[in-house]
Amino acid sequence: MAAASEFSALTILDLRPSSAPEHRARWRALCERSFGLDGEADAAARSILEQVRARGDAAVSELTARFEGRELAPGDFELPRARAEAALAALDPALRAALEQAAARVRRFHVAQARALTTTGLEDEDEGAALHSRVAPLRRVAVYAPGGTAAYPSSVLHAAIPAKVVGVAEVLLFTPRPSEVVLAAAALAGVDRIFAIGGAQAVAAAAFGTQSVPRVDKIVGPGNAYVTAAKRQVFGRCDIDSIAGPSEILVVADASADPAMVAADLISQAEHDVQASPVLLCTSVELATAVSAALRAQLATLPRQQIAAAALRDQGAAVIVGDRDALAAEADAYAPEHLELLVERPRELAERIHRAGAIFIGPFTPEAAGDYTAGPSHVLPTAGGARFSSPLGCWDFVRYTSLLELGESSLRAQALAITSLARAEGLEGHARAVELRLAQREEDQP
Repeated sequence: MAAASEFSALTILDLRPSSAPEHRARWRALCERSFGLDGEADAAARSILEQVRARGDAAVSELTARFEGRELAPGDFELPRARAEAALAALDPALRAALEQAAARVRRFHVAQARALTTTGLEDEDEGAALHSRVAPLRRVAVYAPGGTAAYPSSVLHAAIPAKVVGVAEVLLFTPRPSEVVLAAAALAGVDRIFAIGGAQAVAAAAFGTQSVPRVDKIVGPGNAYVTAAKRQVFGRCDIDSIAGPSEILVVADASADPAMVAADLISQAEHDVQASPVLLCTSVELATAVSAALRAQLATLPRQQIAAAALRDQGAAVIVGDRDALAAEADAYAPEHLELLVERPRELAERIHRAGAIFIGPFTPEAAGDYTAGPSHVLPTAGGARFSSPLGCWDFVRYTSLLELGESSLRAQALAITSLARAEGLEGHARAVELRLAQREEDQP
C-alpha cells in the first residue's frame, strides 16, 4: 500500500489535439472500466452461492468462520431489534443529533420523491377501455451495509429510508460485525430485522432463503467485489439495485477553481478504498499541477493517508481538455458516480451533462454533503453504470402491475389488428381467442 510520501502528482492525460495518442487510449480504458463482472471474485461468489443454496444455515456458518474468523451459529445470525434501540439510546448525543439530522433530510427528500409513484392510466369511456399501471411496494427487501475498513451508518439511512417511505413491509439489514453506530442508524431508519452476517454468503441467504433467513424480493446497498459478484449472479432469483464498484469522483474544474478545494474533494473519495477512482477533468496543466501540490499537503495529515495515496497514485488522473465543450463531452464519456462542477456557471454546464449518478453543482456543494445530509440517496451507479442506470430511489422499492379491462366495443375495434398480427407470427390460438369472444357475443344477441 502506498504511503503519502509515495504520491507525487496526478498522472496527466492530455486530450488536446496535439497530445500523444496513448493519452487518449488510456482515457478510453478508464471510461470503459467495469467491476464485479468476471475474475476471481466472480468464481468465488458462484461457489459460495451454490453452497448456501444447497445447505442453508450450515453453509453460512462455515463460510463466516472461513472468511471472517467468526464462529456464528444460526441462532446468532439475527440480532434482537432491541439491540438497535439500545445502541441509539446510548449513542453520543452529538453523533445521535447528526444521524437524526441526516435521517430527517433523507426522509424528507424521499417523501417528496414518492409522490411521483402513483397509479396512472387511461379511461376511454367512448371505447369502453380501462388501462392502468398500478404501483405497490415490494414486500421484503435486504439492505447490505459493508464492514471492512470503515463502517457506514450513512449507507443504512440512504438505503433503508426510501424503502420504508414507500411502504415496504419488511426491511432486513445484513452487516458483518455491526458497530453501535450502524445499529443506531438501523433504528432511526426503521429497519425491521438485523442479521450480523456479511459477504457473498449474506447475499446468498437473502436471495435463496435459509432456515433462519427469509427470502427477499430485492437486495440493495454497496459491498466488496465478492458481494457485488454475488448480487449480479442472484439477479433473477430476486432483484438488485446495481452492480456497485469502488467509489469514484470526477471533479470538473476550470481556471476559477480553488486547487485546495479540488484536492479536498478528490481525497474525499480516495480515502474510501485503495481501488477508488479520483479523477480531475480540467482545462489547464497549471491547475492540475497546483492540485497535485495541494494533494500532497493535505495527505500529510490525513488519518487514512495510505489508502487515499494509493487510490490517487493507481487510479487517479488529471485529464486535460481544450475548452468548456470538451469538459461536458468527456464528463459524459466517463459517466461518473459522483460529478462535481467547480467551474464558472456550473448550473449551465450541468444541463449539458447527461451521464452521472449525482451532480454536485458549485463550490458549496461538496460530495460529502451528498454522502450524509443533502437528501437524495448516496447509493449510486459506479464503473460507468450511470450510462444506463440511476441512483437508488423510491422507484427501487415498488413494482408496477398493468391492469387491462376492455369492453366489447374496444375489443371489436382492435380485433382485426390483433388477429392479423397473431397470424403473421404463426400464433393461431391468439387469433381464435379473440374471434371466439366476439362470435359468442353475436350469438347471444336477440
